[in-house]
Amino acid sequence: MATISAPQLLSSRSRSAARVKRHSVKTDMTPMVDLGFLLIAFFVMTTEMSRPYVAKLNMPKEGGTPPTLGESSAVTLLISADHLYYYLGDWEKAKAAGQIKETSFSVKNGIGSVIRERQAWLDQAKISEEGKKGLMFIIKPGENAHYGQLIDAMDEVQINGVKKYIILKPDEGEVAFLGTRSNFD
Repeated sequence: MATISAPQLLSSRSRSAARVKRHSVKTDMTPMVDLGFLLIAFFVMTTEMSRPYVAKLNMPKEGGTPPTLGESSAVTLLISADHLYYYLGDWEKAKAAGQIKETSFSVKNGIGSVIRERQAWLDQAKISEEGKKGLMFIIKPGENAHYGQLIDAMDEVQINGVKKYIILKPDEGEVAFLGTRSNFD
């Protein structure tokens, strides 16, 4: 077996080092900078687009009297845990006439279509100068109503362009009506 001494090892390394020419590596950073700016632009745009929308909601004062309005321009939505009911005008008159009807959030024949029909009627009847903008939509969620149902009702308000709407507590008669309806299910 041959042994290599330290001077021989150093001399062989120096010979190979003399033969290999080292080239400097040039890295073009332009594409990396472009990619960085594209990513920054992407994240700035997506954060701006995904900001949550906050609806402005004016609530009546506690203990205050509800606003008076013409019966022909009022649509009231009663929300219980599993059902939606609506009536036009005054509660007592609608109850006496049996005009309290069940509805849903269906696109075809739900509360949105009721709102659109009433808006069209207000435009044709010329009851006020406001026309369809004079529609007053009253939302009355019961004690067992779900938060999602209230949000769906607010969505119908926004979709159908209702300018006047209010969220109130149901009256005693309406609470009793919702209570009797939920007992039959």
